[in-house]
Amino acid sequence: MSYLETTKNVYKEAALTPDVGLCCTTNPIWELPGLTIPKIMQEMNYGCGSTVHARDLSRSPKILYVGVGGGMELLQFAYFSRQKNGVIGIDVVDEMLEASANNFIEAEEKNKWFNKEFVDLRKGDALNLPVDDNSIDVAAQNCLFNIFKADDLKKAIAEMYRVLKPHGRLVMSDPTCEQPMNDTLRNDERLRALCLSGSLPIAEYVKMLTDAGFGTIEIRARKPYRILDPKNYPTEELIYIESIEVAAIKDPMPEDGPCIFTGKAAIYYGDQAFFDDGKGHTLLKNQPLAICDKTAQALKDLGRDDIYFSESTYHYDGGGCC
Repeated sequence: MSYLETTKNVYKEAALTPDVGLCCTTNPIWELPGLTIPKIMQEMNYGCGSTVHARDLSRSPKILYVGVGGGMELLQFAYFSRQKNGVIGIDVVDEMLEASANNFIEAEEKNKWFNKEFVDLRKGDALNLPVDDNSIDVAAQNCLFNIFKADDLKKAIAEMYRVLKPHGRLVMSDPTCEQPMNDTLRNDERLRALCLSGSLPIAEYVKMLTDAGFGTIEIRARKPYRILDPKNYPTEELIYIESIEVAAIKDPMPEDGPCIFTGKAAIYYGDQAFFDDGKGHTLLKNQPLAICDKTAQALKDLGRDDIYFSESTYHYDGGGCC
């Protein structure tokens, strides 16, 4: 049995019998005016963070969500979209699609604004999406890509890139791990399906996205997630796993490489009212400017003694240099 078949079986079981502990999301449930999320959707929230960000969802975007779970994030996306088939949900597991469809019937009863026709559920594979080229404003996945091995991950990211419109964004939440994992962990199909042993270091994760052509990467959050300990897992050392929330934007790739935002900022404190580097970056005196890692290095290379650079916080919420 392949690891993808194992994954399908794990989530078939989770669709038939909701498993609250399958993923340990570190995000509270969204509470928005008029939005009531059925309890069953909360119990089937098999993610490690959130992909729903209001600033991505203005002007009724066309949204794609891959790996539907119980439908909670599809419902949250529909809250912002509110149009027939405005949100496309893709899943390879028939039982998960059926469970999600049933949950939307309950969601329709609990939310006066919601119509189940807002969500278009489709049977499909993340490696071959049943979606047209350049047709999606916001694509999302939560705790799915970390399951894939390298070649399949490249295909999944390339498919997301294909369906996004120019300047569209891929919003993701996945576990990451900076420590090396042994082959036993990496090759354990069930641990990979459970979103544990497929976790990549952040730098590798980001490189997979930029190699696919995404010109701008935003790391929006980095949080504690899980521990793999020697008593319960095949490892001789304690392994710490984090979850990150990332947006990869289908911007053109700059000639000098991608813009990767990891939460750095620059503060100018010189004698003038502002500092202009002549390359489109203006720093007002004593006002922090969020900068990508590339701009941070370029400004440091100037050798000035009147600019302060903060370290990466791995939290970025817009307003940056690019």
